[in-house]
Amino acid sequence: MNNYLAASERYDTMQYRRVGNSGLKLSALSLGLWHNFGSVDPLANQRQLLRHAFDLGITCFDLANNYGPEPGSAETNFGRLYQADFKPYRDELIITSKAGYTMWPGPYGDWGSRKYIIASCDQSLRRTQLDYFDIFYSHRFDPETPLEETALALDQLVKSGKALYIGLSNYGPEATATMTTIFKDLKTPYIINQDRYNMFSQEKAKALFPTLAETHKGAVVFSPLAQGMLTGRYLNGIPADSRAARKDSPFLNVEKVEAQLAQIKALNAIAEKRGQTLAEMALAWDLRQPVVASVIIGASRVSQLDDNVKALDHLTFTAEEEAAIDQVLA
Repeated sequence: MNNYLAASERYDTMQYRRVGNSGLKLSALSLGLWHNFGSVDPLANQRQLLRHAFDLGITCFDLANNYGPEPGSAETNFGRLYQADFKPYRDELIITSKAGYTMWPGPYGDWGSRKYIIASCDQSLRRTQLDYFDIFYSHRFDPETPLEETALALDQLVKSGKALYIGLSNYGPEATATMTTIFKDLKTPYIINQDRYNMFSQEKAKALFPTLAETHKGAVVFSPLAQGMLTGRYLNGIPADSRAARKDSPFLNVEKVEAQLAQIKALNAIAEKRGQTLAEMALAWDLRQPVVASVIIGASRVSQLDDNVKALDHLTFTAEEEAAIDQVLA
């Protein structure tokens, strides 16, 4: 692979937002490696996406142990590209990973036990070829493991130098509040919570935001474009090569798109009046929340990164625009 020289102007236009009251700032947009970075995806395209994202000032790359397919392959591919391109820039990057979903057979490869979390982090570090993660998350609440056990395992990752900060993902307000208290007693640098948040899926995150604000933590949100529904992809029908048309898509299908098509078109009309695409407005809508430090975007081609970054040109909403959006969503 050829040597990579990052763009000298990469920090000129990107916005960086503080995570709660911590000392850490994140790029307003993070690149998620959930899709398009697995063993089935061309490595050359993965490399283009990572390079272009960093050239745009996107410093946050979001991974998890189970991202692929196959599970683990996104971390492995990232590790190869990190060694080839990004190792000289390690101190400019925020690289995150998570443990919580099934990774290996038997009783120790899932959920939130101390056994699983520490073993999974060790495996993720080997795959990514990193010495540490900037943020390591518990990927989901485990109803059968005491929260103290999960918290202590995450705390040990920091104390052993395997993570700088700790995050929670897919935890409700009550579990988040309990974990926050435990982490405070342990003096663990828990700073951030990750959850789904978009115009079509608000309730869970909105219930969490007050807890985060009260405890001075930040949020990073995923699925801001509702699997592509909050883009121009479906305004004129359902393309044959779209995610909704695929029979194996677990989160989107033809029926779901058709049921919300009137809302999609109405939201697109509001976006056009704002001088934005629907996708740009959807990203700006997420970033209008003060508690949100970063929005995780996905991309299969570099042009999508360019389009998404344009959202930062117009982040404010008038009261009339917010009312119009609320009316559509109601």
